[in-house]
Amino acid sequence: MIRDPRDDAELLALVRRYVTPGRRYLKLGGPLLGMQSPEYDRFVRDLREDAGLITADEIAMLLEGSWRERRTATWLVVVSRRTEFRERLGELLLASEVCCVGLAYSVALASFGTARDADLLAAYLDRYLRRPDLAYDQTVVMGALQFIDLNLGGGRADRFREPGGLWQQWLQDAPHMQDDSDPAPSCLSLIRRLCAFVDECAEAL
Repeated sequence: MIRDPRDDAELLALVRRYVTPGRRYLKLGGPLLGMQSPEYDRFVRDLREDAGLITADEIAMLLEGSWRERRTATWLVVVSRRTEFRERLGELLLASEVCCVGLAYSVALASFGTARDADLLAAYLDRYLRRPDLAYDQTVVMGALQFIDLNLGGGRADRFREPGGLWQQWLQDAPHMQDDSDPAPSCLSLIRRLCAFVDECAEAL
């Protein structure tokens, strides 16, 4: 069950503290890459500070909320390098209960960057590349898995991308994929840039 802050005073307090100030939840992800100083500097400073202050119990509670809470919590997790949440983020990614959070999960697992993170991303692709009817987070998850491959080697994404494999089939069958271009390179670039942002924040903690 997804907790609703309108019916949960404890969760609402956390939302007001970490999620909604400055509409943070909307800026986490691609929009932060377009920020300029001084807005960018202030955003990084505040995110870094909150990542250091929020407790594990508070993160866990935010991860029980809807997409705004989960997206914010996931970014606070990855900036503070709390790898103890790896399995939880993998579970939430695979469940895909809410929209608008898959990129955050993908960035977190890509940034953690271990073989286990790759396994969690691969489990998602194994399930959702078989569902061309679902326009979920297949592209950014593929970008995250390729990012880990670049750092670890091993070619874990190769089995999906082989000719006639699940990736090619999904691209052909998914009605929302309207052109012939492969989105994986642009998604890999996005993941790389967001992981660089995470490194910038985390190094100062």
